[in-house]
Amino acid sequence: MADSSIVTLGTARSLLVDSSVYDSRIAETTKDHVFLGMTCEDGEDMLPKVETRVVVVGEAGRNGALVKALQAIRVMEVPVVKIKEGEAGTEEKMMIKSIVNMDINAPFIMTDNVQEFGDAENTDFETVFVLKDFDSPDYSYLYKRDNRIVGPPVVLHCAAKEEPLHFSCRPLYSTTMLNLSLCFTGFRNKEEMKNLVNLVHHMGGTIRKDFSTKVTHLIAYSTHGEKYRLAVCMGTPILTPSWIHKAWERRDDVGFHAGEEEFRTEFKVPPFQDCILSFLGFSEEEKANMEERTLKHGGSHLEVGDERCTHMVVEENSVKELPFTPSKKLFVVKQEWFWGSIQMDARAGESMYLYEKNDSPAMKKAVSLLSLTTPNSNRKRRRLRDTLAQLTKETEISPFPPPRKRPSAEHSMSIGSLLDISNTPETCKVLTESSKPSKSSTPVLSKQSARWQVSKELYQTESNYVDILSTILQLFKLPLEKEGQVGGPILAQEEMKTIFGSIPDIYEVHTRIKSDLEELLSDWSEGRSVGNIILKYSRELVKAYPPFVNFFEMSKETIVRCEKQKPRFHAFLKINQAKPECGRQTLAELLIRPVQRLPSVALLLNDIKKHTSDDNPDKITLEKAIESLKEVMTHINEDKRKTEGQKQIFDVVYEVDGCPANLLSSHRSLVYRVETIALGDQPCDRGEHVTLFLFNDCLEIARKRHKVINTFKSPLGQTRPPPPLKHIALMPLSQIRRVLDLQDTEECVNAFALVVRPPTEQENLLFSFQLTGEETVKSAWLRTLCRHVANTICRADAEDLIQCTDPDSLQVSTKDMDSTLSKASRAIKKTSKKVTRVFSFTKTPKRVIQRAFLANSTPDEKSQRLSIENRVGSSSTLAARHSPSMVNLPSMFERRYHTFSHSSSHLI
Repeated sequence: MADSSIVTLGTARSLLVDSSVYDSRIAETTKDHVFLGMTCEDGEDMLPKVETRVVVVGEAGRNGALVKALQAIRVMEVPVVKIKEGEAGTEEKMMIKSIVNMDINAPFIMTDNVQEFGDAENTDFETVFVLKDFDSPDYSYLYKRDNRIVGPPVVLHCAAKEEPLHFSCRPLYSTTMLNLSLCFTGFRNKEEMKNLVNLVHHMGGTIRKDFSTKVTHLIAYSTHGEKYRLAVCMGTPILTPSWIHKAWERRDDVGFHAGEEEFRTEFKVPPFQDCILSFLGFSEEEKANMEERTLKHGGSHLEVGDERCTHMVVEENSVKELPFTPSKKLFVVKQEWFWGSIQMDARAGESMYLYEKNDSPAMKKAVSLLSLTTPNSNRKRRRLRDTLAQLTKETEISPFPPPRKRPSAEHSMSIGSLLDISNTPETCKVLTESSKPSKSSTPVLSKQSARWQVSKELYQTESNYVDILSTILQLFKLPLEKEGQVGGPILAQEEMKTIFGSIPDIYEVHTRIKSDLEELLSDWSEGRSVGNIILKYSRELVKAYPPFVNFFEMSKETIVRCEKQKPRFHAFLKINQAKPECGRQTLAELLIRPVQRLPSVALLLNDIKKHTSDDNPDKITLEKAIESLKEVMTHINEDKRKTEGQKQIFDVVYEVDGCPANLLSSHRSLVYRVETIALGDQPCDRGEHVTLFLFNDCLEIARKRHKVINTFKSPLGQTRPPPPLKHIALMPLSQIRRVLDLQDTEECVNAFALVVRPPTEQENLLFSFQLTGEETVKSAWLRTLCRHVANTICRADAEDLIQCTDPDSLQVSTKDMDSTLSKASRAIKKTSKKVTRVFSFTKTPKRVIQRAFLANSTPDEKSQRLSIENRVGSSSTLAARHSPSMVNLPSMFERRYHTFSHSSSHLI
C-alpha cells in the first residue's frame, strides 16, 4: 500500500499553537524533520496550493528601514504537520511536526484594517502580521484569532542575518531573548509574573516551570528556596525582574541581546536581598564596615535581639555565649557566611556556617593550673616553674630529642631536687615511687649544647616558615586560580602574578632546606655541617628571592587596590584571614615573611658559628654560607634602605649608654617604644624605670640612669647631655616564648610579663613590667609585640602568643611601688651592690643606709627615719633574695648579646 501521508497547513498552525510541549521548546524545534522544497516523491502531490504573504499594519508601514528589510526577505518559516498512516491492516497514525521554508512570492501588503486579513481559519494563506504596538486593539484582535504576529525588530534581524522570517507560535516582537530559557522563583503576585512571562515570550525566550540544567537564567524575588540554591550551585545567573523590564525597553535595538554579560551584571540578585542582619562580637569599626556592606549588597541591618532579624552574624572567636536564646526562624551564623556570600555574590547556605558554642577544656585546665598557690616558698618556686612550663608548652615545638646524660648519671639526684624536698606526705610518696625502677620513666635530660640548640631553632623557624608559605599557596593562591568559581574569576591573571610572584619557587627551595635540616638533626653530632645545607641551595635562593622581594611594594599596592575595588576579593580575604592557619594576619603581612627570612637565617647561622669550635670544619663552611646570604641580601636591598628607619636606630644608640653600634642594620627598624617599671628582680631591680625599644627582630632593654657624674665632650669642645638610659640587654625576639597579659586586680594594675627562654638556659625566665604613662595602650602594645615575635620565629598564630593570666599565680604585684618604703628598699639595693663590690666581706655601713633613706624622704618623713630604719632589716632581705631560676641573668644576656650583635655585623 502506498504511503498516504497528508500534509496540512493553516489548521496545523492552530494545532501547534495549542501544543504546550511545542510552545515550551520553540527554540529547540527539530530541524531534522524540515521538508525544504518538499522534495519527497509524493510531497508535491499531497501539498495543497498555499500563498504566503506579509501584512504590515498601521504605523509599521511608514518605517523606511522596515520596508527595505521586507523587500530583502524572500523566505519564511511555515509550520506543517504530516500525518503518516501506519502499517497495512492497522488504524494507527503518526503525526510529525516540522518547520518548512517557503518562498514569499507576493509582495508585502500594507493596511490599516486588519479585519479583512485576520481570518486565521483560511488555509489558503500563510499570513504574517508585522505590528509595532503590542498593546493596541489591532494586537488584541489578531491574538484572539491565533494569527501569527511579529514586531519590526524581528524583520530587521532576519534581513541583517539573511535568514528566513522566523516562526513563533506566540507573538514575537524581537529576538532580544532568543535561545534563553528562564525559570521564576519567589513571586507571590501572579499578575506581575504573568506580565513578565508575556514579555519574555514576546522577546523570543522560553519559560520552564522546574529548574534544570536547560535553564539559562533564574528570575528571583527571594534568596530562599530550592531553585535559588540549585542555581547557586550550578553557577546559573540569578537576576531580578528589572532585567526583563529593561530588556523590553531596549526591544527595538537591533543586535542587542539580553544575555550579554555586561547588560545583565547590574541586575544580579544581591546576596542579602530580603535579609535583615545583626552583628554580635565585632569591634565598632568592623561592625560599621559590615553594616555598610550589608546595605550595599541588598540587605538591611538592625541591632542584636530585634525580632525582625533573619540572621545574626557572630564573631565566633570572641563570643563565648549568646545573649539570648535564638528563635527557630533566626539563623545564627559565623562571619564566614557573611563574607562567603559576598565572595560568591550569592547568599551562601546557612547550614554549613551555623554558630556553635566553643568550649575549650585545655584552656580551662591551663587556668586551673595558674590558680594554684601554696604557702611554702620552695613550692611557690616550683609552682611558678610549672606554670611557665604550662604557658610555653605550645611553643616548644621540636621533633628531635636532646642529647642525654650518660646512663650512670641519668638516675642520679640533682642538688636542686634535694633542696626542693619537704617533709610532707606527698613528697615522701613521690620519692618512694621515684626510687623504684620503671620502664616508662623519663630520664633526666642533660643540658643541651648551644650549637645543637641554635641548630634546632634554625630548623623550627624554617619549618614554621615553610608552613606559612604553604598557607599562602593553599589558602590564597590556589583558590584564586581555581577554574569554575561561582561568580567568575575573582582576580585577573596579571593581578595574581603581581601579588604572588615567585612564592612557589621560594616554597620549593625552602621545603628541601627543611627536609635536609630535619635529617641532620635526627642524626645529630657536633661534626655535622649546617653550613653545607645553605651553600647547597644558595644559587636557587639567588634566583627565587629577588623577583619577589624587589616587587614586594607593588604586590602590597595591588592587594590594597583590589581589596578596595573588588568586594568579592575583600570578602575572600576576610574569610581566609580569619582561619587559624593565618593567625588572623592579613595576606600582606604573610607575604612580608620572605622579605624577612634571609636576614633571620643569617643571624641564626652567625649564632651557630659562635658556638662552633675552631677545630670544627663547619666553622669555615658557616662563614661561606653567611657570605652567600650576604650576597643575596645585598643584591635585594640595594635600593631598599630607608633613611628614616636608620635615623631612628641612631637615635636609640645615642640615647642608651652602652648600646652597641651593631644594633645598626639595614634590615632593622624601630617599631615601638614603651616606658615601664620593673616588677621583678630581673632583668633589673624591682622599681627601676625601664624603657623597652621594640625592633622588628629584637628587644632593647634599658633602664633610667641613677646619677650622672660627668658630661660628654666633643672634639670641638662642645658638651652634650649624657645618655639618659643605661643598656641592660639586647634580646632576640625568638627568645620570647609567651607574652602574658596580667589581669588588673587591686594589687596589680596595667602590668604584663614576658616568658623568656635563651637557648643556653634550661628553665624559663620571667620578666614582669608595669606600663607607665597614658599614651601607651597595653592591648595595642602586646599585640604589636606578639606580631613581631611571630614574624621572627616564622609563626602565623601571633594571637596565640598572648595569654591572659592571673598575676597572683605568677607572684607579680604593683602594690606600694611609689611608697617611701619601696623607694628606700630600692635605694638600699643599689647602694648594697656598690658597697659589695668594694667591701665584699664587710657589712653595709649604717650611715649609707641613713643617707639612702634621707634622700628618698620628705621633710616630714625625715623625722620618722628611725622607725623606718628599724624596718630595713626585713626589707634588706628582699634585696638579697633571688629566684633560683633567674640567677646571673644580666651576665647571661650580656653573653647572648655579644653573640647576637656580632652576628648582624654583615648587614650593616
